[in-house]
Amino acid sequence: SFILFFLALEMILGISLYKDDAPETASIVPLAFPLIAGAGTMTSLVSLQAEYETVNIIVAIVFNIIFVYLVLKSSSKIEKILGSQGINVVRKVFGVILLAIAVKLFAANIQSLFS
Repeated sequence: SFILFFLALEMILGISLYKDDAPETASIVPLAFPLIAGAGTMTSLVSLQAEYETVNIIVAIVFNIIFVYLVLKSSSKIEKILGSQGINVVRKVFGVILLAIAVKLFAANIQSLFS
């Protein structure tokens, strides 16, 4: 949940907490951690599996795949409609949602740790 928390902070504040400018690692990162199935996605899956049934997670993944496909397919149209300011607003809104999920998962983990 800490990874989700820091990803959400990056989205909301528009900062970069980790930046690696080394040229030898630049080509490895896109191959090893694609944007859609990156570290945040894997962390979310592991964290959600502790709280939800596997069937529910699989259904959510299927809906997410369809949604991501549609968004990526029409991303140029969305960019024209929203503009750069609109995209920044959407990024911040989803950052707040991700932050709420991270805090909820953290609280659930702490509660289960002490009970």
